[in-house]
Amino acid sequence: MLDMSSPQAKREAYALLQKQARAVLHGERDWLANLAQFTALVFNSVPDLNWAGFYLVNARKERELVLGPFQGKVACVRIAFERGVCGACARTQQVQLVEDVHAFPGHIACDSASRSELVLPLIVDGRLRGVFDLDSPLPARFDADDARGFEALLSVLVTGTDWP
Repeated sequence: MLDMSSPQAKREAYALLQKQARAVLHGERDWLANLAQFTALVFNSVPDLNWAGFYLVNARKERELVLGPFQGKVACVRIAFERGVCGACARTQQVQLVEDVHAFPGHIACDSASRSELVLPLIVDGRLRGVFDLDSPLPARFDADDARGFEALLSVLVTGTDWP
């Protein structure tokens, strides 16, 4: 697990994760394989997570996310853009940083152990393709440094992947 005990340690951890992501994705451009590898890297490297994964825009139903590659307990399969933290991220295409998920109106409790959440939009060529969702059993686990770190990581994923 990476050391994220201070702002400096966190910056160094995210820089290392970017290097690791580039290495894991090197030579492979398949979108599904890369999302799966990316999720495994994050889940097994970042401390205090109980879920990490993607919800992808459903090509068959407008304004709905469908479960993609993830690590953690079983999860909700479909999320409307109008529901929960992931839906809010998809709807606004803005990072959602929630210190206490129980205080978030309309929060979807897939795992009752989750206390805080960070959700980032996955945008490719100006188009929303999905969201990357991170849950933690710790309240206020995520902060603006985490959001910036994961935005940079997602950039590595987007540029290293061929999208359908």
